[in-house]
Amino acid sequence: MKPRQIVDEMDSYVPGRSQDEIAQEFNLNKDEIIKLGSNENPWGPSPKAMEAIKNEIKSINRYPESQLKELVAEIADYSDVDDSQVIIGGDGADEIIDVLAKTFIDDGDEFIVPLPSYMYYEYLLQQYGAHPVYAKWDLDKNELDVDSIFEAITDKTKMIFLCSPNNPTGTLIDKEVLSDIASKNPEILIVVDEAYFEYSEVTNKDLINEYDNIFIIRTMSKVLGLAGMRIGYGLACPEIIEYMHRIKPVFSLTRLSFVAALNTFQDRQYIAESIEKGIESRQYLYDELSKIDSLNVFPSKSNFMLIGIKDTGFTASELALELMKRGIIVRDCTSFKGLDEYWIRISICTLEEDKKFIDVIKEVLS
Repeated sequence: MKPRQIVDEMDSYVPGRSQDEIAQEFNLNKDEIIKLGSNENPWGPSPKAMEAIKNEIKSINRYPESQLKELVAEIADYSDVDDSQVIIGGDGADEIIDVLAKTFIDDGDEFIVPLPSYMYYEYLLQQYGAHPVYAKWDLDKNELDVDSIFEAITDKTKMIFLCSPNNPTGTLIDKEVLSDIASKNPEILIVVDEAYFEYSEVTNKDLINEYDNIFIIRTMSKVLGLAGMRIGYGLACPEIIEYMHRIKPVFSLTRLSFVAALNTFQDRQYIAESIEKGIESRQYLYDELSKIDSLNVFPSKSNFMLIGIKDTGFTASELALELMKRGIIVRDCTSFKGLDEYWIRISICTLEEDKKFIDVIKEVLS
């Protein structure tokens, strides 16, 4: 049985490797493996979320909420927007991107992604017959090449994906740049991915009140500590949100993910502490790694950082392998379009784990 042509031609998305995989492959104790490959919150979920999940288990024989009004209100309050400007999705932010595609993409449309960036945009939109057009990040300056965005626009361009902070470079995009792109292209949807905005302490959410063609993606998989519950949300003008609700699956959140999300947003102390500890960990890693002459460490406004390793004598796959043997998972960035085989990405961990990682990478590089 042959699949659709686009499915036959697509490459599979390559996620970060799990602790279970590494423990089995290298005969390691799973609990001792340090995971710096998937940009998660290493301090765990909110205690209030965990308690809410325990209390809700007895109700999983019932269908979940469909309107999600209580959670919409919490997200609107957290984001300082109106309830009508919020949409919630399961499967992290990925369902939000998928619903955007189902709502606005026609076969033959084009979308722009500056490389390197999060590749799941391309993976999802191609399924609906859209074609990627690549702009670029200037790695020498560690910033978006704005001219490359304007040069990539054609009469077929339907969306532009701009990740800020960008994954994997950790770079922010100036709000003035986003305004300029949106104002000059009112018929193109400018999708601003703010998955990591809490760590940057910068948001562009006020732009949805100025421009009807700006859509902001967010997730609960990072600072909010719910990567395993798969919850994302989007912010935009009410018209876009209403269109998307026509397409979005009715029961995309489970009962457990709903109460976990609700109680996490209500636990503002947990959120504040996660941000504070994350920034502390990021700064420690940057300071210590910058002392190693053979590493090109990018400053970051996220919970991860990109590291060039060409001067180490290792490729990314070789260095990742040596670290995995020692119980350290990092992200080999070879699969990121726009990067060659000499880049890895690491994410924050607890300070204790950070220090162990620093010791191990010094050992490997020496």
